[in-house]
Amino acid sequence: MYEYAIAWEWLAFAARWFHVITAIAWIGSSFYFIALDLGLVKRPHLPPGAYGEEWQVHGGGFYHIQKYLVAPAQMPEHLTWFKYESYFTWISGFLMLCIVYYGGADLFLIDRHVLDISPPTAILISLASLGVGWVVYDLLCKSPLGRNTWGLMAVLYVVLVFMAWGYTQLFTGRAAFLHLGAFTATIMSANVFMIIIPNQKIVVADLIAGRVPDPKYGQVAKQRSLHNNYLTLPVIFFMLSNHYPLSFGTQFNWVIAALVFLVGVTIRHWFNTTHARKGRPTWTWIVTIILFILIMWLSTVPKLLTGETDAAAVAPAFQQFAGDPHFPAVKQLVSTRCSMCHAAEPVYEGIVRPPNGVMLENDAEIAAHAREIYIQAGRSHAMPPGNITDITPDERKLLVAWFESAVEGKKQ
Repeated sequence: MYEYAIAWEWLAFAARWFHVITAIAWIGSSFYFIALDLGLVKRPHLPPGAYGEEWQVHGGGFYHIQKYLVAPAQMPEHLTWFKYESYFTWISGFLMLCIVYYGGADLFLIDRHVLDISPPTAILISLASLGVGWVVYDLLCKSPLGRNTWGLMAVLYVVLVFMAWGYTQLFTGRAAFLHLGAFTATIMSANVFMIIIPNQKIVVADLIAGRVPDPKYGQVAKQRSLHNNYLTLPVIFFMLSNHYPLSFGTQFNWVIAALVFLVGVTIRHWFNTTHARKGRPTWTWIVTIILFILIMWLSTVPKLLTGETDAAAVAPAFQQFAGDPHFPAVKQLVSTRCSMCHAAEPVYEGIVRPPNGVMLENDAEIAAHAREIYIQAGRSHAMPPGNITDITPDERKLLVAWFESAVEGKKQ
């Protein structure tokens, strides 16, 4: 039923909205506590066990904050735990992965020019990569290498670069970047769920029982928090990348991903150093700009975008939508209103790549993107942007009639 396409689109929108809200909450609290932790000041009058304090002003009042590396001598009646922001960010992100990439595996997840696999196989590879990634990361942290913080981070960077390359050998460019973000976010959220919060609960239980907590739990949690600190900005980049084909749709997309991780490090280093009152290392911004210029250059080599849908992979859709009586008129309409941008070599001024890697130059490509045409240009006015090609209301009705007629015909 064509109503299904509309409902599915709104479900995807709701999941994305939910994900953005929870991500703002998690990233916001994370950035705040990192800045707070780095800005703590040791003063003589602090209570026994207190590591440092910070005075802050916000909302018309003053806040006096003290941090204990282990815990205060007496536990307060109420503790506020910062964990659900992380959990719901991952859950909502996984929901989006299921709706968009698993639900639309033939279009968004699988590129048969890269690897000819079935949707169930692709989904299993996706799920396995997320789970195995956490296991490998956790084992590295718990190995002797974990005692060397910066050596461990260097090895982890190699792992991330390998995953960036690996995902581009399995999925579409868009899905590869999305999975790299999901892979990293899974590590970050699992750090909270599997290490940081459980360690804090052990410390609290020891204090309530009158035992002296082992400081190792705090040290391990702090190391995982450091990793989350430097991984946050790259995850945001990968989550946003699906809107920008020049980031994921080129031959060197995995190299771009590797550089993005370095950009995340240089930016966070500036903020960490500044918050710790150790100066303002402007060199980090110079390095960041150089890396980003390199990323821009790599995105233009070569000109042809990857991650396009294989026409053979959408044969059922081709028969369904190209066989509809409305199709000849729709083909003429798309050629007139859409193909100047959605082509291998766009002719519209200022457009050098087909938006989102979508090309609508032949019957198979139009049929493969029937649902998107229906949603974006039929049921809504999202396309063309600003109606720059002057598509008329009657033409939009034609697109709606075509899609719904083809769907209804398939039911019969």
